[in-house]
Amino acid sequence: MLRATFAGMLQRKLRLLLSGLAVVLGVMFVSGALILTDTLSRSFDQMFAGVYAETDVQVHGEPNVAVNEFEGEQVAAPFPASTIEIVEQVPGVASVTGQVEADGARLIKPDGKAVTSFGPPQLGVNWTGEDGLIELREGRGPTAPDEIAIDAALARTAGVSVGDRVGVLTLQQPRQDFTIVGIYGFSEGRDTIGGAQFIAFTDEVAQELMLGETGVWTALDVQAADGVSPEQLRDDIAAALGEGYRGRTGEELATDSAKELRDGLAFFNYILLGFAGVALFVGIFLILNTFSIMVAQRTRELALVRAIGASRRQLIGSVLLEAVVVGLIASTLGLAAGIGVGAALAALVGGFVELPIAGLAVPVSAIVAAFAVGTLITLVAAVLPALRASRVPPVAAMQEAATPDRPLTRLTVAGALVLALGGTVLTLGLTGNAAGQELFAVLGGVLVCFIGVALLTPLVARPVVSVVGRLFSWSVPGKLGRLNSGRNPRRTAITAAALMVGVALVTGVGVLLDSAKQSIRGLAEDTLNAELVIAGSQTGPRPPTFDAAVLEQAAQLPGVARIAGSYLDMAEVDGETTYVGAANDLAAVRDIFGLRTTEGTLDTLGPSELVVDDETATERGLAVGDRVTVQFSRGEPQTYRLVGVYEATAINNGYIVPEAAVANFGIPQPVMGFVKLTDGTPTTEVEPALSALLADSPEVSVADRSAFIDEQTSQLDGVFLMIQALLGLAILIAVLGIINTLALSVLERTRELGLLRAVGLSRAATMRMVTVEAMVISVFGALLGVVVGAGLGAAASQALRDEGITQLALPWADMGLYLVLAALVGVIAAVLPAVRAARTNVLAAIAYE
Repeated sequence: MLRATFAGMLQRKLRLLLSGLAVVLGVMFVSGALILTDTLSRSFDQMFAGVYAETDVQVHGEPNVAVNEFEGEQVAAPFPASTIEIVEQVPGVASVTGQVEADGARLIKPDGKAVTSFGPPQLGVNWTGEDGLIELREGRGPTAPDEIAIDAALARTAGVSVGDRVGVLTLQQPRQDFTIVGIYGFSEGRDTIGGAQFIAFTDEVAQELMLGETGVWTALDVQAADGVSPEQLRDDIAAALGEGYRGRTGEELATDSAKELRDGLAFFNYILLGFAGVALFVGIFLILNTFSIMVAQRTRELALVRAIGASRRQLIGSVLLEAVVVGLIASTLGLAAGIGVGAALAALVGGFVELPIAGLAVPVSAIVAAFAVGTLITLVAAVLPALRASRVPPVAAMQEAATPDRPLTRLTVAGALVLALGGTVLTLGLTGNAAGQELFAVLGGVLVCFIGVALLTPLVARPVVSVVGRLFSWSVPGKLGRLNSGRNPRRTAITAAALMVGVALVTGVGVLLDSAKQSIRGLAEDTLNAELVIAGSQTGPRPPTFDAAVLEQAAQLPGVARIAGSYLDMAEVDGETTYVGAANDLAAVRDIFGLRTTEGTLDTLGPSELVVDDETATERGLAVGDRVTVQFSRGEPQTYRLVGVYEATAINNGYIVPEAAVANFGIPQPVMGFVKLTDGTPTTEVEPALSALLADSPEVSVADRSAFIDEQTSQLDGVFLMIQALLGLAILIAVLGIINTLALSVLERTRELGLLRAVGLSRAATMRMVTVEAMVISVFGALLGVVVGAGLGAAASQALRDEGITQLALPWADMGLYLVLAALVGVIAAVLPAVRAARTNVLAAIAYE
C-alpha cells in the first residue's frame, strides 16, 4: 500500500505541487516574519551595545506621567543641575556629564521646508564633545548660542553643510535661526543611530529650547573610577539620590532600549502573521478542493484497491500520507522563501532607518513554525477527502459515474449552525460583551462566519451560477461553460469560497473605513463652526505645532471673529492617566464646536479651573465645585476646581484646562487652530494673511473647513491601500485554486472533451468554454465576497456607533470594480487549463479510461 501511494503521488506530482503553493505562500509569511523579527532584534542589540559601550551608569528622572507607545511619546523628566553635585560626592564616581536629550527639534532647510521623520525621533541634544561614540566629520562643536552641529545623515537629507544658516523648530520655542558649525557621525562609520535626527546646541540653549528652562538636565552620564563595578556604582548613586531617579548600567540601557524597539516591531510582526493566517486559511480551501477532486477522480481506483483487500484505515492513511508529503515539501519551500523575504525586509528596514543589519540567521522558532504550520494545515485540509476515500465501496469499481451527486441537507444544516455560532461570537465581540476578550471574539467570529458561509455556499451555487453564467453564455461554448460551472456545486462552492474570503475582507474593511470617513465628515460639518483651520499632517509620534503667538496675532486680523487654539497632553487626573486639552478661549471653543452646557458654565476658565464632559463626570462621580488633582508631563501636581460640565460628542470630550497650564504640557504649543470669521467675510480675504503669520511654522498650513475635512479623512485611504496590497496574497491563492480546479476538471472530463471535439467543437471554442467556466466561478466568488464583506462591515459599523461611526457608507464603485476584476481574474486563471483542453487529442480522449 505504501509503494502504491508513492507511485500514485509521482503520477500526480504537478497537481499536488500546485495545491501546495498556498502553503508555500503562507509559510513564507510566517517564517519571514519570525526571521525579520530575529534579525532586527539582533541588529538593535548590536547597535545599542555599541551606543552604550562607553557608558558605566546613566541617571534619569522618573517621568511624571508614564505613557505607552499607543498613547503618545514619553516626555523626559528634567531634574536640577544641583543633582550633579550629589552624584559627584558618591564614592567611586570618576566623572559626571550632564545631558539634554528630548524629541521635537526639527531642522528647516534653506528652502523653508522642515525635514520630516516617519517614525524615528528628531532629537535636540547638548554638545558634549567627541567620545567613543561621537566623531566629528567636519567643523567643530557649537560654542555660541546661535551655533549648532548636526548628524551627517540629517545634513545629507537637508542638503546643508558647515557654514549654512538654517532654522530650527522646537516644542518649547518658535523658530530660531542657527549657523551650522559642525557635522558629526558615530562610531563604526555610522551617519545616524537608528534613523534618529540629532541637532546639538550649547548646554543652555539646549535646556531652554528642549526643556523650557535652563539649569536642568534629562540625564547624567557617570563614569566609574578604576576598580568600581557599574552595578555597585548604580546602587550607590540610587541610595544617594533617593526616589524620583533611576540609574542603569550601560548594559541595562542597551537591553532596555533594544527591548523598546522590539516591542514596537511586534505590532508590525503581528500584521505579517495575521496576513499569513489569512493566506493559510484560504489555502485550506485550495488543498481541500484538490484532494476532493483527486479522490473523486480515483473512485474506481480506490474501489479496486478495496476489492483486493485494502482496509479503510489504509485508504485514510494513504491520502493523509500524501498530505504530509505535500505539507513537508511546501513547508521546506516556504521556509526557503521566508528566509529570502525576511532578509529582504530586514535590509529594507535597515536602509530606511540606516541601521547596520546583523548577519542573517534562521531562528529555531521559524523552522518549527514553518513545518508545524505547513504540515498541520495540509493535514487538516486533507482529513475530509481521506474519510471520503475510505467510504468508497468495492462495487464502485464497476460503475461509470465517479462523482455521483449527494444531498446537501446535512451540509446546509451544519453551515447554518456554524454561521449562527460565528455571528453570535462576532456580536459579543463587537458589542464589548466578550469578558475582556473582544479582539479574539471578533477575529474568531469572523473566521467561524467564513466557515459557515463556505458550508452554505453549495446550496446557492447552482442557481446563482446559472444566473451569473447567462452574462457570458451568448454562444454555444459560453452555454457549455455555464453548465460546467454549475454541474458540481460542492466543487464550485469550495473554489469560489477561497476568492470569497479575500474579497470579503477587503470589502468589509472598505465599508468600515468609508463609514468612518462619512461619519467624520458629517460630524465635522455639523459641529465645526469654523471657516478656516490651522493644522498639519502628522507623520511621526508628535503632531505638528505652531507658535502660540499666532493665535493672538490672528485674532487681530480684519474679518476674524474668534479663534480657538487646541493643545493636547497626557496627564494623571486623580491618579488616572487620560488625555487633557487646553483652551486659549473657552467661550470660543464652546461656540466654534457647539458645546452644550449641562451644568455650571463654559464662559471662562480661571487659572485653577477646568471643565469636563458629562460622560467622564458621571464615570468619575464629579460635580461642579469638586476639586481634582492633575499631574501634567512636567511640573508639580496642580489642584483644579470643576466649574462646568458639557455634553460629550465624538469630537469633543475629556478635561479642558486653562491655557496657563500648557507650560507644563509635554507639547506646550498649539497643535491646531480654528478660525471663525465675521459674517460675510470670504475665506480668500483672510487666508493669505493667516498663512503669512505661519511663515515660520512650515509643518502647518491654513485650509478651509472642507479641505481640512478632506485631509483628515484621506489618511484612512493609505490604511486601506496597505490592507488591499496585503490581502492581494489571499486573492492570489484563490487564483491558484481556480487554476487547480479547472486543470483537474479538464483532466476529469478528458473523454467528454474528446467527444465534443469529435462532433465539431473547435480548439478556440473549447478554450472559450473553459474561460467562461473560470469567469463564472470567479465572479460567483467575488459576488459572495462583496455580499459577505458588506454585511460584516455594516455590522462592525453599527457596533461602533458609540465610537463615532454614525453613518453607513457602502463603497459601491469599489464593489463593482471587484466584480469586474474577478471576471478578469477568471480569464487569467483559465489560460493554462484552456490551452490544455484545446490540445486534447480527440482519439486518445475518446479511448480514455
